[in-house]
Amino acid sequence: MSILVNKNSKVIVQGFTGSEGTFHASQMIDYGTNIVGGVTPGKGGTFHLEKQVFNTVREAVEKTAADISIIFVPPNFAADAIMEAANAGIKLIVCITEGIPVKDMIAAKEYLKKYNCRLIGPNCPGIISADEAKVGIMPGFVFKKGKIGIVSKSGTLTYEAADQVAKAGLGITTAIGIGGDPIIGTTTKEAVELLMNDPETEGIVMIGEIGGNLEAVAAKWIKENGTKPVVGFIAGETAPKGRTMGHAGAIVGGAEDTAEAKKRIMKDCGIYVVDSPAHIGSKMAEVMNIPV
Repeated sequence: MSILVNKNSKVIVQGFTGSEGTFHASQMIDYGTNIVGGVTPGKGGTFHLEKQVFNTVREAVEKTAADISIIFVPPNFAADAIMEAANAGIKLIVCITEGIPVKDMIAAKEYLKKYNCRLIGPNCPGIISADEAKVGIMPGFVFKKGKIGIVSKSGTLTYEAADQVAKAGLGITTAIGIGGDPIIGTTTKEAVELLMNDPETEGIVMIGEIGGNLEAVAAKWIKENGTKPVVGFIAGETAPKGRTMGHAGAIVGGAEDTAEAKKRIMKDCGIYVVDSPAHIGSKMAEVMNIPV
């Protein structure tokens, strides 16, 4: 069973005819994702990648019954694109765009509270349910169908973990890249909770990084509510205090933001923490009693 996206999901692409939207929409279609159209203002009524283009998200939803949107809109317009999708009735919004101004995302996140929808991202690789659908930019061939869910702030480490888990003979149910910006939609804890509640997910990989408290909040929830084994890794252990490393949200601002502190909290909450991403797959196999 997949969470959030599956082979029956109806997906539209905002920023459909741009270079990024075109490239990744083609990859998603090749993977099997049910893309039903796209949105580029001013190009409504035309066709792109053999799919209809609409001027607005509302028009696209009315004509296609789309329930998911993926956003490849430039940073200065992306928050508006998120709010437009929510207002049009989209239930799952996946925002790939990097570099959205923080003040714009604060306004967009507050706006979303009025709607029954979920945001993944921004600045994320998206979400993939193995062998069913991908709504994002991840390399689909890495994700083999299986029984492990992945929640990650890092796109690259998502792919690495998926490859290791597949090679360990376990495979993936759904992988969610939540994004590394300071203001994001779905949190680590929320994504972990979704996977905990998925009957086909038997174990979870949780990948975090320095900065913020998302991993600590998730770990404490797991301690109180977890029913499945969780393998964890925190990136950025050698990062100097006060310097942003990679993601805009990956900056150590206090004692609890460090990799060491997060790893300690995770271990105290019963998570199997590895010190290197190279050990994610083997640790999960060990925890699941699978010979490697």
